[in-house]
Amino acid sequence: MKIRPGGPGDLAEVLAIVDDAVDWLVLRGSGAQWGTEPWSERQNNIDRIEKMAADGGMWIAEIDGVPTGMLHVSEAPPQYAPPVQERELYVHFLVASRDYAGRGIGRQLLDFAREQARQRGIQLVRVDCWAGGDGALVRYYMSAGFARTTEFTLGEWQGQVFEQRLP
Repeated sequence: MKIRPGGPGDLAEVLAIVDDAVDWLVLRGSGAQWGTEPWSERQNNIDRIEKMAADGGMWIAEIDGVPTGMLHVSEAPPQYAPPVQERELYVHFLVASRDYAGRGIGRQLLDFAREQARQRGIQLVRVDCWAGGDGALVRYYMSAGFARTTEFTLGEWQGQVFEQRLP
């Protein structure tokens, strides 16, 4: 797997990966995570991905030249995350292609985020996720080495913030 900088030219591929993930989540009964409609058909979600593509924090995972995942990181946390008193790298978005499930794309992207933090001299990596449904996503981040910190809600969307301190 190769990880390269992403940009505006990756919009269609990223939206296709997210649309496939939405379909899969709906089939699992987890439509509340990212909604039940394709992101490529909702302007607010298109705008969200376009903003990530333009700000320099987007990274694309590729296998044999095919985009298979996307990571977006920033040193600025989202407004709903409690502030911290140190520099941090925040994982704002992580998605992996369902066509390549089981290949560890998400974990490799998280490893890449940790390496980005180290290169910047940052010891704290944070991420948040949907905490609803059966809790599988919460367990995923815990199994990836993150510790639960703050729970939050955005409307009816339940979320969980995690952190990991790097050596």
